[in-house]
Amino acid sequence: MTSDQLHDAEPAAPAMFPDAVGRQKGYEKRAVDAFLAGARAAFEGGTGSEVTSATVREATFPIVKHGYSIVAVDAAMGRIEDAFAAREREDGIADVGVEGWVERARGSAQEILDRLGRPDGRRFDRAGGLRYGYRIDEVDLVARKLIGYFERGEPVTADQVRQAAFRMQRRGYREEQVDALLDAVVEVMLAVG
Repeated sequence: MTSDQLHDAEPAAPAMFPDAVGRQKGYEKRAVDAFLAGARAAFEGGTGSEVTSATVREATFPIVKHGYSIVAVDAAMGRIEDAFAAREREDGIADVGVEGWVERARGSAQEILDRLGRPDGRRFDRAGGLRYGYRIDEVDLVARKLIGYFERGEPVTADQVRQAAFRMQRRGYREEQVDALLDAVVEVMLAVG
């Protein structure tokens, strides 16, 4: 992926992001602008800081009044993550060859399947006491769809995984574990491109 492709994937200027409308809140503009400037510089090789697809995926921004539209920024972040992942895939293949890269991705996919293959209601630890976690039935539904993707090639996109959202319930699945697994799924999907 060239710097021109990243340039196309990320907005050329802050004006590319619409503001949140009405009473909706959005991402704090300076934080988004600063992150995107750093990501662009890293992609183009202009800084010593290491930005990866995981860095982009894990980026968070404060939510404020009069911020950028969350939907628009999230869509751009997904494209930027894809650009970094494509370069990481190219670099990985150059380092270990296609077979080595595929084997590494296959190993990660197997670890994910081992977790997803657990019975419904037992895939992740539960939030303790009276705490809230992700709704178990909703997470289990997504888990079954991901099993279909990994085992039978059923269609699921990285964007669908990124956009997975769950309601909360008492003693639901621990958010951190579910989020980490979904991040790993996206990483494998992008690795095999």
